[in-house]
Amino acid sequence: MEKKVGFVGLGQMGKGMALNVLKAGFDLTVFDIREEAMNGLASQGAKRARSPANLAHQVDWIILSLPDANVVEQVVFGEDGLVQDHEGELILVDCGTTDYQETLRFSRSLQKYGIRFIDAPVTGMDARARDGTLTIMCGGKEEDVHQIRPLLEAVGNRIVYMGSVGSGQLTKLVNQLLYNANVATLAEVLPMAVKLGLDPEKIAEVINTGSGRSLASEFFLPGILENRFNRAYSLKNAYKDMISAAAISAENQIPLPMVHAATTTYQMALALGLGDEDKGAMIKVFERVLNVLFRRKPDGD
Repeated sequence: MEKKVGFVGLGQMGKGMALNVLKAGFDLTVFDIREEAMNGLASQGAKRARSPANLAHQVDWIILSLPDANVVEQVVFGEDGLVQDHEGELILVDCGTTDYQETLRFSRSLQKYGIRFIDAPVTGMDARARDGTLTIMCGGKEEDVHQIRPLLEAVGNRIVYMGSVGSGQLTKLVNQLLYNANVATLAEVLPMAVKLGLDPEKIAEVINTGSGRSLASEFFLPGILENRFNRAYSLKNAYKDMISAAAISAENQIPLPMVHAATTTYQMALALGLGDEDKGAMIKVFERVLNVLFRRKPDGD
């Protein structure tokens, strides 16, 4: 029997993922707090749910693409949440970036309702979400992951089973911490280059064709040069990874000195009111300290 799929969260990443679920031929029902987001998917052939609880009564598998653990908790356990009056079998797949320790707590709570839970965060920007080429890191029972693999293959082209519940989120956190620390390092070092007389465009060219190149530099340097800081996930949302790392470090007595240093840069940027801008805006912290700008020169200069 064909499995019916639900999808909650049609934002920057979720919209593209949900569209690819539709393209793969699944019977899809969606829910989002924004009517216009659901309308967009409905115009492509998806059904609309009135609430998370209403959605759960219609489907066999549900994907969540939500911004943080607080929203996940509200959608799953809150008023009109997915578990309300739940009956029958259900596999719940969290594809958002959710706190590792909260993920473990969610899994324990869902067991009381007989709901099978998989944490399956994705990595790749919204372009890869639209293309269906995301990398997916899965934690949960291996047989459950195997069962929903056709659904995962609709949104990603690299699916890696990492182990028990929480392993997917922990893997995503490791990946994000390396990426976030890289952006923080760019923010610190590049204003120094300008302060000492180097041309921003030329140093950016050298970095992105040399050994200093990274996904972070390739993505953020063009935006910084153009004074554009709205091209990606906001600082205030990205900061949750740094909070998770600090909690894991403290609880497990694992020293993370470089991560803690990067966290300080995030905190400085947030204190300056840059939370709604993307991670590249961290450079403004050190630009202000050194009184320089890492920007492209206006034409004619």
